[in-house]
Amino acid sequence: MMAWGLCIPVPDGRTPLNPAPIHTLSRLSACCLGTLVLLAGCSAPVPVRLNTNMPAHWQQALPVSPRPGDDLAHWWKSWNDSELNALVDEALAQNLDVAQAVLRLQQQKRLSEVSGSAFLPNVSAGVRTLQDVAAQDSYFHASIDVSWDLGLFGASEATTRSASADVLDAQAQLHAARVALVAQVVHRYLDIRQAQRQQALLQQRQALDQRQLHLLQIRQTQRLGSMQAVEQQQLQIAASAGQTAMLTEAQARSAHGLAALLGRSAPDPRWLQAADATTAMPVAPAISDMPLAAIPADLLRTRPDIQSAEAAVEHAAAELGITRAALYPRFTLTGSILYSYNITQNRRNAASDKLPVFGPQIDVPLFDWSRRRAQADASELALQASVKAYRQSVLNGIADVESSLAAIGAQEQRRQSLQATQSVLQQRQQAQTVRQNLGLESELSTLETRRSLLQLQSETDTAGFTQALAYVTLYKALGGAPLDTVAQGPAKGLQP
Repeated sequence: MMAWGLCIPVPDGRTPLNPAPIHTLSRLSACCLGTLVLLAGCSAPVPVRLNTNMPAHWQQALPVSPRPGDDLAHWWKSWNDSELNALVDEALAQNLDVAQAVLRLQQQKRLSEVSGSAFLPNVSAGVRTLQDVAAQDSYFHASIDVSWDLGLFGASEATTRSASADVLDAQAQLHAARVALVAQVVHRYLDIRQAQRQQALLQQRQALDQRQLHLLQIRQTQRLGSMQAVEQQQLQIAASAGQTAMLTEAQARSAHGLAALLGRSAPDPRWLQAADATTAMPVAPAISDMPLAAIPADLLRTRPDIQSAEAAVEHAAAELGITRAALYPRFTLTGSILYSYNITQNRRNAASDKLPVFGPQIDVPLFDWSRRRAQADASELALQASVKAYRQSVLNGIADVESSLAAIGAQEQRRQSLQATQSVLQQRQQAQTVRQNLGLESELSTLETRRSLLQLQSETDTAGFTQALAYVTLYKALGGAPLDTVAQGPAKGLQP
């Protein structure tokens, strides 16, 4: 790095100076300023073209015509569960992870407001005493210095762009925190309800198992049944007790996890209680009733990881602009006003020592230019990598949505198949009940059918629960969460 400076003395109106040199220097100064203005006009942000090609429709067929819905921001309300709605609202207001993301966004916005301060005029003042070389006189110096880095060749614009990219990334992180929070709250709530429902059905099966064991013991006492059948039934009861413990653990884990999401130190006691047989799982809404934003292009607006990838592209483009600007000379306007007083002789110095000085300073990269060129090349490669990462995030979003739609369809088919089987068993139970009332069939023979019905009901509920979780995954894949000030389109410099 080599630096040259041109300082132009400015007369104060009292000191006689040769007018010809002053006129020449003034024209030279005007020429330099004009050149700087021209160079400043040549700067432009690094253009970036993003590949935002999306399929026209989802490959997984939907049973209804999709409609874009602004209600994607409140997708959980499609369950029509007032308790769930209240829990989500509380979580969004009290969750500490979201609160941290909000503070980080405010922090980046505050820093962005002053990102261009490095390219504003800087004024400093100072006083000092010193001696001359011969150590004969002491002087008092007071000075006012002004420097202004013009930020030419895109340096100023790139710095501002980098700060804007940090804001965009903070917005994406806040959005991601909200997406994850809502999905986790709904998931934990469904886990609790599923555990309560499964415990209720298991208690009914255990009651039937105890009754069946009692009848088998009677038959074995009367030598109408074998001891092996009694032992097999006892093993089944023991296995049911193990299932109860597992369900209790899962319910407690989900309850405490939900409490943490809400910013509570302890869960609601109702979340740890068992439920009776009348407790029903929250029914997953039909696709026709859901505000399914099924237009693939909506992914570019709502998915936080795509927003974060866009911010990374912006940041890489800004870094490339900064490294490119470093390849060119750096122009700084400087000025100084000096007041000098001879302390030893108790007199002011000559009037010429108090003349204000103004002129440009030029730093030219020479000996380290190859290093700067390498940094610029590396920044360009980093930008290319971030563009490819952006495209990969788009493809990942498409794959996530397609997988979620496939899961919803598969669980729906499973649920319908279980319901058809349940209908057959119900008809068999009705027939057995009639035969039992007529004395044509024993109670023991009907217990197995009743138990099979309860087991089938448990599997049907599990299929509905899995389908509900698939809906949660779908909306998480679509980026569904409360949207406030998150970026709704490409940032400055990005081109779709």
